[in-house]
Amino acid sequence: MKKKLLTIFGLLALTVAILVMAAPSIVHALGMHPEYDGPTYELPGKKALIIATNHGVLNKPGETTGDPTGVMASEFTHPYYGFLDAGMDVDVASIKGGVIPVDPQTLGRMVITAEDKRYLEDPVLQGKIKNSIQIDDLDFTQYDAIFISGGWGAAYDLGYSKKLGEKISEAYFAKRPVIGSVCHGALGLINAKDEDGKAVIAGRKMTGVSDKQIKELGISMTPMHPETELRKAGALYESNTAFRDMFATHVVVDDEKRFVTGQNQNSGHVTAHRMMEIISNLPAASASEDEETAE
Repeated sequence: MKKKLLTIFGLLALTVAILVMAAPSIVHALGMHPEYDGPTYELPGKKALIIATNHGVLNKPGETTGDPTGVMASEFTHPYYGFLDAGMDVDVASIKGGVIPVDPQTLGRMVITAEDKRYLEDPVLQGKIKNSIQIDDLDFTQYDAIFISGGWGAAYDLGYSKKLGEKISEAYFAKRPVIGSVCHGALGLINAKDEDGKAVIAGRKMTGVSDKQIKELGISMTPMHPETELRKAGALYESNTAFRDMFATHVVVDDEKRFVTGQNQNSGHVTAHRMMEIISNLPAASASEDEETAE
């Protein structure tokens, strides 16, 4: 009897060990961080800007303590290396400049990606994340791509920044950069206005993390939710769903092909590559046009 019990416990322990080892693959198979297998692009001489949050604490508005958070790793590593590997020069910025906190949970064994691991061994990108450029010091019109990353931290600062709204407006009306976002990064678009004070994104097809995904994850204390705020700004919100929305993904290009938005952490690769597709199909700017933009 004792021998049988030991055998049973041994088999149970082996089963648990196998499941633990296989868990990341299972989560991936369900839809977390799908591999990108679409077309790639060569864009030497082009410039990209990635913008992320400075906020690093998951708390209720007014509180100062809470679990560490920040940008979701894949939401900056996927576009960063996508742009970089296409030959683009890539800058990293934030609202205040300085440190961009990376949510430690997003580098955990269950969700870490190949690009995340590349970041952990890349002193150049680590330096850019620790010493990000303040958006005030940049001319957004000098970039070909502007990509706003998400993560829970973005709910606390991107949508409250009037300066970011002004910079996105300038970029849009300059007609040069293709503007993209993923997940909570869409909050960085809501303050962009035209000369009449109307939201630039009003009437445009867009996406960001769904209210359903936020509810399913049980993190509702953040002060802004992308689906809600995009709808308030007049965007035509759309998304895909799954038995859990964290396993869904969706990327939207507006009719004018100026904004490319991704639903959540699974959408970074496709969002960045759809932006590069648009850039690669744009007519080359003349020297005089470049000089006018620089002025």
